[in-house]
Amino acid sequence: MDMSARDLAEATPATRDRYVDLLRVASLGTVVLGHWLMAAVSGDGIGNLLALVPGLQILTWALQIMPVFFFVGGFSHALSYRSLERKAGGPGVYAAFLRARLRRLLRPTLVFVLVWTAAALAVQAAGRGDGRLSGAALRLVTQPLWFIGIYLAMVALTPPLLGLHRRWGWGAFAVLAGAAAAVDLLRFAAGVPHVEFLNFAFVWLAVHQLGFLRADGRLTPAGRTRLLRPAVLAAAGLAGAALLVAYGPYPLSMVGMPGEKVSNMAPPTLALLCHGLWLVGAVELLGPPAARLLARPRVWRGVVAANGIAMTAFLWHLTAMLAVYAAQLALGMRLPEPASAAWWAQVPVRLLLAAALTGLLVAAFRRFEAPAPAPAAGVPAAGVPAAGVPAAAGVPAAAGVPGAGASPRAAAGITLCLLGVLGLSMTGLGGLFEGRTATLVALPVTAPAALAMALGGWYLVERSAPSRRVRLRG
Repeated sequence: MDMSARDLAEATPATRDRYVDLLRVASLGTVVLGHWLMAAVSGDGIGNLLALVPGLQILTWALQIMPVFFFVGGFSHALSYRSLERKAGGPGVYAAFLRARLRRLLRPTLVFVLVWTAAALAVQAAGRGDGRLSGAALRLVTQPLWFIGIYLAMVALTPPLLGLHRRWGWGAFAVLAGAAAAVDLLRFAAGVPHVEFLNFAFVWLAVHQLGFLRADGRLTPAGRTRLLRPAVLAAAGLAGAALLVAYGPYPLSMVGMPGEKVSNMAPPTLALLCHGLWLVGAVELLGPPAARLLARPRVWRGVVAANGIAMTAFLWHLTAMLAVYAAQLALGMRLPEPASAAWWAQVPVRLLLAAALTGLLVAAFRRFEAPAPAPAAGVPAAGVPAAGVPAAAGVPAAAGVPGAGASPRAAAGITLCLLGVLGLSMTGLGGLFEGRTATLVALPVTAPAALAMALGGWYLVERSAPSRRVRLRG
């Protein structure tokens, strides 16, 4: 039986860290708002407002909030994996962990991709896939999937990195951060080709590692000075990012700009890692007042409800924005020049319409984000509490114990999933009939091949479930 947001909120254990749930939904919401504001659509195609008005690029130091999402992911992954280790144990923990984390992430993602693939095929079959706006839309709509691909890599690497964290603590984070700095040194000082792509791992995994430290209480240790470390982290990160941008080869914008020689995002740079450090420190400093706010039942119900649809809203928000512009064109309305006075005057209306359309799309597709039904009595669920779902709300944290071959199958599955999702973010959905390619890890990949990898990987992860369930005791 499905539970309402009110039921879930009221069933929240007193020990749950509500602030993490707020950070998760707030970071995705900030990304959505940033994308809506950055898209500069005109009759000539889709551009970037930050490229048209460079002075606004400083706003990315607040709106580039993805490091916070990955930080929260590290915290959640640490708690979930440890819970499975305690309650299930054995070699099947890894497969159970992967299934649990992927179930609510991949189902809505693959439904989104399949719906848009069908739409792209229809548009291109009708001969409209090469238009300036339609072609740009087909390239743009899958770009945000890069973050899901990176997140899948973090899920896959959680067990070994958690092992390093248990042994080295802050030292494991320092190694990853030092590796990111070394990569940039080899890239910019020594001119080593292609080395920069290693920072897709080192930068984001370093931020993810901070989530492990938070889970252990090492980021904000108890006592009067509990906020000292976050304050030092925020100050050092902000100062480091400012110095690197002022005196190094790094651009001001913390998101990618069209045509720039160096991007802080793709691949990530040391400047982006410093940006992530200051954001993590800043949100930790805001934790105490936020906790008092979240103690209010109405506020917490809103956070629980938002977390239940956050991924669906993220996936479909660009579709809603493009639909607003398409409606303007269909009605014969002239699109104002981006960044002009008329364009800015329309911003509030566009945002309201995009939010309303996103709400409709969420209503249509939210069921694919819903957690799997609870198992029959006496049979443990192959999962952990989903994002925003309290552990006491009928979603068991235990897992069945798979056979010996399940973990290799799950590992192969998540590898295919992350490569497929990353491939789709790079290829877009244009040129499906022409076999348009993009380069993924030095190999050319097409959108159909990327989709096949994602679907095949999901199948392998699901097939890593045990053939029989072992009732857990204790």
